[in-house]
Amino acid sequence: MSSTYFTDLHIHVGSDWYGNPVKITGSKALTLTKILEEASRRKGLNIIGVIDAHAPAVQEELMDLIRKGNAYELSEGGIQFEDTVLLLGSEIEIYDSSCSGPIHVLCYLPTLQKMKDFSKWLSLKMTNINLSSQRFYGTGRELQSYVKDQGGLFIPAHVFTPFKSLYGKGVKRSLREVFNPENIDAIELGLSSDTSMADQIKELHQYPFVTNSDAHSASKLAREYQQVSLEAATFEEFAKALKGLNGRKILRNFGMNPKLGKYHQTVCSKCFTPASKSQYSCNECGSHKIIKGVSDRISELGEDSTPPERPEYIYQVPLDYLPGLGKKTYEKLIEAFQTEMNIIHHTPYEELSSSISKPVAKAILAMRSGELSIKSGGGGVYGRIDRNLS
Repeated sequence: MSSTYFTDLHIHVGSDWYGNPVKITGSKALTLTKILEEASRRKGLNIIGVIDAHAPAVQEELMDLIRKGNAYELSEGGIQFEDTVLLLGSEIEIYDSSCSGPIHVLCYLPTLQKMKDFSKWLSLKMTNINLSSQRFYGTGRELQSYVKDQGGLFIPAHVFTPFKSLYGKGVKRSLREVFNPENIDAIELGLSSDTSMADQIKELHQYPFVTNSDAHSASKLAREYQQVSLEAATFEEFAKALKGLNGRKILRNFGMNPKLGKYHQTVCSKCFTPASKSQYSCNECGSHKIIKGVSDRISELGEDSTPPERPEYIYQVPLDYLPGLGKKTYEKLIEAFQTEMNIIHHTPYEELSSSISKPVAKAILAMRSGELSIKSGGGGVYGRIDRNLS
């Protein structure tokens, strides 16, 4: 019998259990154990993907959790920890002779042993296996072939961001310039785009879209995620959902309005004044550093075509984005309703307003329905929610 599960497949480890950095820009407090505890106990995520699982010290921490009986491997792939299943992933940077610029991709393996083998293979093609998002000295197709031969999943990451992404920097027009299209399992949209934007690109019509947080700190887990229908929370079941097999499928994508993404619009990188994609200098400060936004890049690549039927894309924001919802209010909500997924999806207004102020309770409902007023982001600065809530 199928059930529904909330999944976020792009979460970074900030530090290993020795205190050494894994994701340099990640929170030092964000260890593998902290991620698992946050996902299970506060976020209410059923499946998560940690994409620094190739790091040997991260694997050591996971093996310690298994030895102590706090986690165990599933026969169909994945690691069970309390109410959350961990999928083992790795974010890798490709920049071979076929690329116009660096491209980040997500690779997931079904078992811990296969991830260990992947790490050994990567260590021959990577300068520092202990860090996240490192350069792979090989071709994109070579990496794809290895992952697929091991029964893994291959997903280009945040494909439109101006830096280190498939369309933002990596290719001139088509993913075929770098990848074998048959060995791509899904496309990760990133924070500055949504389904309707991505479907302007015809070659993406054949792939499912995933929406993930790209979290560098605990609070950012589940800022984007999807709800899927599976028979169980396992690697194999999720792989079937990406293919839409036998009722397994992505039901809904939950993501921030693209205007909240920090690369949505074209802006001057010095003063953040909005600009057009054809500008060579800023009209406000004269700087020549214009960062092309995701919306303009997609308009360059788009073509007239009929998009496929897709799961509904629902605009949401994390709770801590809402004006008036500070740390004390957040903790009060968690104490009353256990997890963010319960608060966002299931708790009625009457119960919310009995625990917190009515304006903040109304803001949560407005967030659910996509009615919050938003100021667009760009040039590396996130958009923001209008603070004028009544």
